[in-house]
Amino acid sequence: MSDADLVKLYSGRILALTTDIPHLGHLSAPQGSARKRSPLCGSTVTADVVLRDGRVAEFAQDVKACALGQASAAILGRVVIGRSRAELEAAREALRAMLQGGPVPAAPFDGYEVLTPARDYKNRHASILLALEAACAACAAAEAAT
Repeated sequence: MSDADLVKLYSGRILALTTDIPHLGHLSAPQGSARKRSPLCGSTVTADVVLRDGRVAEFAQDVKACALGQASAAILGRVVIGRSRAELEAAREALRAMLQGGPVPAAPFDGYEVLTPARDYKNRHASILLALEAACAACAAAEAAT
């Protein structure tokens, strides 16, 4: 990757997101938890959720990821409260499609637009998807536990 490619990929907007990730940590009594890991880079995200009426009422995430994975977690953290598992799964698939050249996910997940430069770096896609994958899996675990 050239220096110009790095500058394009790691924009100031992406780096700013890495310093302001909402809901960091763990919940004391989650209904569901899930840990997802990218085998390529070793990034991990663990998500904890409490659901009320099928929607995320409480959320926490432990993010040990590269800048792109951290940025993705920050974007998710800003909009996850109040979302259903189906909405999160749709956002995950929309993000996956965006990384393959498709449109930016619809609001409220349109913040992922900042990650469009990563389309050209397929080895980064798994890390970008981790936060949504962990949140989806944590919701599934919470639903199974009730």
